[in-house]
Amino acid sequence: MNGYEKHVFVCENLRSSDSGKNSCGRAHSAEMRQWLKKQVVARGLKGKVRINSSGCLGFCHLGPVMVIYPQGIWYAGFTADDLEEILTESILSDRVIHRLKLTQPQNEKIKSI
Repeated sequence: MNGYEKHVFVCENLRSSDSGKNSCGRAHSAEMRQWLKKQVVARGLKGKVRINSSGCLGFCHLGPVMVIYPQGIWYAGFTADDLEEILTESILSDRVIHRLKLTQPQNEKIKSI
């Protein structure tokens, strides 16, 4: 095996409800990652596409957040309804879905957990 063609990291950071901050985990990112994993297997892509959970990617306040490599496509604020489009358009076809793309203002620093 020479590695994966695509590697997707889905943030599953879960802050406590009393933190007063959003988190990807509270936006059901774990369930969305599981759906993507099942689709990879169902479509015969196991060994080519890897779907991983990750800790905080620095943008939980915009969550859920994912990044797709090697393209470096970052998405934020997506929902379960967007997953099929993310899979077919970005993961499988290397196209960016601009309405979901994470755009960081120049003066915004990555937020820590």
